[in-house]
Amino acid sequence: MKTTHLFKRSIMASLVATTCMATTVMAQTANSNQLVLESMTMDKKADPCTDFFQYSNGEWLKANPIPSDRARYSAYDEVTERNLAALKQIAETAAKDAAKGEGKSKAAQLVGAFYASGMNEEQIEKDGVKPLEPQFANINAIKDGQQLLAVIAGLHKQGVMPLFSFSVDQDAKNTTRYIPQISQGGLGLPDRDYYLKTDAKTKEIRAKYLAYVAQVFGLLGDTPEQAKKNADVVMGMETRLAKASLTKVELRDPQASYHLSDLAALQKADQKTAWSVYFNELGLAKPGQFNLAHPKFIAEAGRMINGVSLDQWKTYLRWQLANARARDLSSAFVNANFDFYGKTLAGTKELQPRWKRVLGAIDVMAGEAMGELYVAKFFGPEAKAGVLEMVDNIKLAMRESIGKLEWMSDATKQQAYKKLDTILVKIGYPDVWRDYSSLQIDTGPYAANTARAAEFEFKRNLAKLGKPIDRNEWGMTPQTVNAYYNPTMNEMVFPAGILQPPLYHVKADPAANYGNTGATIGHELTHAFDDEGRQYDSEGNLKSWWTKQDEKKFLIRVKAIEKQFDEFNPIDKLHINGKLTAGENIADLGGMKIALQALHKSLERKPQAKEIDGLTVDQRFFVANAQSFRSLIRDEMLRMKLATDPHAPDKYRVIAPLANMPEFSEAFQCKSEHSPLRPNATRVNIW
Repeated sequence: MKTTHLFKRSIMASLVATTCMATTVMAQTANSNQLVLESMTMDKKADPCTDFFQYSNGEWLKANPIPSDRARYSAYDEVTERNLAALKQIAETAAKDAAKGEGKSKAAQLVGAFYASGMNEEQIEKDGVKPLEPQFANINAIKDGQQLLAVIAGLHKQGVMPLFSFSVDQDAKNTTRYIPQISQGGLGLPDRDYYLKTDAKTKEIRAKYLAYVAQVFGLLGDTPEQAKKNADVVMGMETRLAKASLTKVELRDPQASYHLSDLAALQKADQKTAWSVYFNELGLAKPGQFNLAHPKFIAEAGRMINGVSLDQWKTYLRWQLANARARDLSSAFVNANFDFYGKTLAGTKELQPRWKRVLGAIDVMAGEAMGELYVAKFFGPEAKAGVLEMVDNIKLAMRESIGKLEWMSDATKQQAYKKLDTILVKIGYPDVWRDYSSLQIDTGPYAANTARAAEFEFKRNLAKLGKPIDRNEWGMTPQTVNAYYNPTMNEMVFPAGILQPPLYHVKADPAANYGNTGATIGHELTHAFDDEGRQYDSEGNLKSWWTKQDEKKFLIRVKAIEKQFDEFNPIDKLHINGKLTAGENIADLGGMKIALQALHKSLERKPQAKEIDGLTVDQRFFVANAQSFRSLIRDEMLRMKLATDPHAPDKYRVIAPLANMPEFSEAFQCKSEHSPLRPNATRVNIW
C-alpha cells in the first residue's frame, strides 16, 4: 500500500482474548520447533508444486474463519490482535490512573484521558452532533467565495479535507527542505472509478452511497425530501472532482504528481480564485514554493469555487465534515457510516467493539504516546539485534545480485551501490519520542479530543516549513504490524509491532525467519529499486541515475511482470491490475530472491538442521514465506482491493513469484508438467 512516499505491506486487525493468553502463545511459539514452522497449519496432502498456498496454509485456512468484525483475516491480523490486547491493558490502566490524577508520565496521562473519553458512551450519545455545531455555523455563514476558501482552509486545519488535500512533506526534487503539497481529493468513495464506471456492481455501490449520504443529512436534521436533494448535490460535485482526478495507475508515476509552483503563479493561472485567502487562513501568508501535485484537478477546483452556487457548497461541506467525523459521534452516525463503508464496501458483518475503535483512533492521532508505553512493556533488545543481522546479510545479498545483473551497465551499477549503501534502517521505535505537550486531551467530549488531535497534527506538520529535515521522524507508530520504505528519506522502517510470532521468532530456525521477516526486509529494500523507487537517487531526490539503455531494459522487465499479473482472475471477471500492482510485485519477487541468497550466506557461518518436520532448509524458507501471507478475505473487500490496492491479493503474492524462481521447483522437486515455473522466455528476473 502506498501512502505519502510510504510503501507498505497492508494489514487488518482483530482480537485475542487476553494479553496473558497472547504472551503464553508467544512464548510457546518462540520455543517449540513444531511451532517455528507452524507445520500443524499446513495441508501436506496438497501438492506443493500445483497449489503451494493450500499446501502451506490449508489447515490454518480451515480453522480460522474471518471474524465477524473483519473483512479480512491474516497472519498480520493475528499479531495485531495480540497488540490490541496489550494496548487495551495499557490504555485501561492509564485511564484508571488519569481518573485518580495519578498519571505516571505525560504519555500515560494523554493515553488515559483519550481512552476514557472515547469509552464514555453515555456522554457521546448525549452530545450527538453537538461537537460539530461551531463548524456547521461557519459553513452556514459563508457569504462569498473568499469566505468559502477561508472555511475550506479552516476544515483542512482540523484534518477534514474537502475539495482537495493539503499537507507538508519533503520536496521530492530537493529533499533537504519541506514544502507544502496540494493534491487531488474531496471524494467520499474510495476512488474516482467508483463514480465513473458503469458496470452493475459499481452502479449498485453508487446507489447505496447516495442512500448513505441522504441518511447522514437526515441525522443532521434535514427532511427526507431535502436530504435526498442534498445527496444528489454531493454526488454531482464529487463526480465532477472524480472526472478531474488522476487514476490510481497514473498516481504511481511520481513525475505526474510533481509540479513546483508558488502563489503568484497559481494566482496568475487562476485569477478568479482568491488563493491568498486560503493560505492566509492556514497561517501561510507567504507560502513560498509548493508542489501543485495535480494542476488540472486544482484548475477544476478553481472553476467550481467560482461557478458552483454557495448553497451547493454549503451542502457539500456539511457532508464532508459530518462524514469525516461520523465515527467520533453518537451511535446513529457510527452505525450509518459502518453500514456503508464496513458492510457494503468491505463486506464486514459486525462493527468492531468500541475499545478497538478508540485504540485505533488514538493510534492515528497520538500514536507515539501509546507507542512509548507499548515499547517500555513489550519490546526487548533481542528482536532488534536479530533483525539488524538479517538486514546486513540481505543488503550484502542485494549488492551481490546487482553485481551479477547482465542487463545493467557498470555505470548504473555504481549508482545503485551508492543508493544501497546509504539506505537508513530504523528498527523498533524512534530515538526521540514526539512531543505532545501542546495537545490538550481531557476526559471531556471525545469528538472534541479527536478534533484537537487532528489540528495538533496539522500544526505540527505546518511547523516543519523552514526547518531542517527531521531524519528521526517515523511514518508509523511502534505498535504497527507493518513495515515501509520511504524513497525521499531513502530509509526502511520496521516497527516493534511486526517483530513477533508468527512473523518473526527470536529463537527460530533461520530458514523460517528469512522466509517471512527476511523476505519482508528484502521486499522493502527492493522498493528502493522498483518502478517508482528507482526514480529516486541516493539522497532521496526524484532524479534519474540510470543510463537510457539500462532504463529501457528495466522497463521491458517491468512490462513482463505487469503482464504476468494481468492474467490472474481472483473473482468474477475482475483481473489483477498489473500496472497498479507492479511496484509491490517487483518487491515481492526481489525480496524473496535476495532473502533466499542471504539465508544461504548465513548458513555458511551458522549451519542449521538439514531437515525439520520433514522439510529441507529451502522448503522451510518457502513455506514460512507463504505462511506470512496466509489470509482469508470477503468478496466485497477483494473487489475493492482489486480496484484500489497496489498490492495483489495475498494468495497471488505467494504463488506468482514462484513462477519466476527455479529455486522453488528444485526445492520441491517439481516435475516439469506440474512445476509452476514459467518458460525462460516469459520468466521475470529483475533484481
